[in-house]
Amino acid sequence: MNVLQEKLKLLPDNPGVYIMLDKDGAVIYVGKARILKNRVRQYFHSSAKTEKVLAMVENIADFSYIITKTELDALALENNLIKKYKPKYNILLKDDKTYPYIKVYTKEEFPRVAVTRKLKKDGKYFGPFMGGVRCGELLDIVNSVYNVRTCQTSITKTPKKPCLAYHLHRCQAPCAHLCSKEEYAVRVKKALAFLDGNYEEAEEILQEKMQRFAEAEEFELAMEYREKLRMLSKLKEKRITALSRSLNADIIAFKTNYLYSSVNVLVTRSGIMQGGNNFALEDGCIYETDALTGFILQYYASREIPNEIITHEFCEKELLEKYFLENFGKKVSVVCPKKGVKKQLLDMAEQNATEYLTKSIDKIKHKDDMTKKACARLQELLGLKKYPKRMECYDVSNISGVDKVGSMVVFYDGEADRQSYRRFKIKTVEGANDYASHQEMMRRRLAKLGTDEEERFPKPDLMVIDGGKGQLSAIKEIFDEYGVADIELISLAERDEEIFTLYDNEPIRLDKRDYALKVLQRLRDEAHRFAITYFRSIHSKRNLSSVLQEIDGIGKQKQKALTSAFVTIEQIMDASVEELCKVDGIGVELAKNIKAYFKEKQ
Repeated sequence: MNVLQEKLKLLPDNPGVYIMLDKDGAVIYVGKARILKNRVRQYFHSSAKTEKVLAMVENIADFSYIITKTELDALALENNLIKKYKPKYNILLKDDKTYPYIKVYTKEEFPRVAVTRKLKKDGKYFGPFMGGVRCGELLDIVNSVYNVRTCQTSITKTPKKPCLAYHLHRCQAPCAHLCSKEEYAVRVKKALAFLDGNYEEAEEILQEKMQRFAEAEEFELAMEYREKLRMLSKLKEKRITALSRSLNADIIAFKTNYLYSSVNVLVTRSGIMQGGNNFALEDGCIYETDALTGFILQYYASREIPNEIITHEFCEKELLEKYFLENFGKKVSVVCPKKGVKKQLLDMAEQNATEYLTKSIDKIKHKDDMTKKACARLQELLGLKKYPKRMECYDVSNISGVDKVGSMVVFYDGEADRQSYRRFKIKTVEGANDYASHQEMMRRRLAKLGTDEEERFPKPDLMVIDGGKGQLSAIKEIFDEYGVADIELISLAERDEEIFTLYDNEPIRLDKRDYALKVLQRLRDEAHRFAITYFRSIHSKRNLSSVLQEIDGIGKQKQKALTSAFVTIEQIMDASVEELCKVDGIGVELAKNIKAYFKEKQ
């Protein structure tokens, strides 16, 4: 601590980022400061610290800092370093639930619409849709009312043959040159207005069609349009009458008991309450302001940024607005209301956050036992040199040596980091040789260490091999080949859940109820699941291509288009003629031939 005290005296008055390190040199916390000297000293001198901060300070063996020109630069750098190091005491958002959006490809000459869960800068997005509203149903209305296309067919100078969607009056067939660019643009404009919350025109058209089909005694079609009208009614009920229809805002409320924290996010689009989500947080921040800012930065790293964020007045309002403008080119208004309907919405979000925190404390504690504490116990039980923060697990999958694949899954602090998963297609191994497949995969993994790619593939603290002592020995050969001595290596045999290490010929057996074993089992099972999923995908596509070759009229180009649109034979068998026609190059007659072929084979 004397060394730390000396370093504290030398801290500058500049803005910047500080990095806390433990005894192993691992980054355990990253923070930003307007004045580095004042903020870092508070961790060691201030008496008003939460239990979480006290626990973190006990683990600080050293710290470093990076001076920046402005506090805004510090905020951006802090966010990047948190993504890179995933520090134990920072807010690390683990939210695998991605809600769907409707995307309009506005940059295309004849824009199409589709459902997506990924946000890019190549179109206009509507959503996210939650709370029982189905994207597919909204897309169906856009398709049937405004005849905007949903297919991926490329529109070329040479007209194509109109597909079934045209004959069902669900598309204007721009690919067949049956409508002008100007005519189509009018329909797209109306569809955009509908997706923006102007439902009146669509409601009138749907009502008219329902009436017409009912009078013609086509009751099934009439009922279909009645369901569409009910969905629109559900959307209209969610509209908050006191809010402007142009309001696209997220309401973010933060609550803490100074050990754990929770956040509730409510989403409003076009004045309509779409729904909300709760998040449980653990962090080593001294101030609520830092925790709220940290959450907001991570939350919008992979989500649509609204025009307005409604939140607490202790947030860093001006700093956040500048951050979004400079890093995303988005002008965002951060609002801290004191009265009116926006304050009522913030109060509602606070109530949700408070209730979630109260009810979820035991769940949060249990999660901590299953993840970080389980990893710390694993270090102790296996005699690992350091805490296994990043763990990687490897598995291979094949049937009789065909379509051999491997998987790498990654856990940080005992939790899955799915963005870091990797798949391997085994290229050099003949037959079903499990050891050689593992070795090829490990060579390709270790080859990335010490290269520019190590930024994307950081060095793990622990590698786990799915298998027994044989698999472990095979991988140890590759470790020796590459001169790797600073990565721990173990294997987990599924039959008796035995753990093999490099230090003992006898396996380690842990109690089946031990959370340390359970975290290894989750890691191994996830690697197995990921490998099997990849194998089935490759195997099914290979079989699918060979089957499609037998159907008259399907050449290599159409095979490729079909295998891109459908993963398995079963998906093609279940597809309707209309769904098959959405595939590039597949007309009505060929779609019927495909259906007839599979019907004959059943």
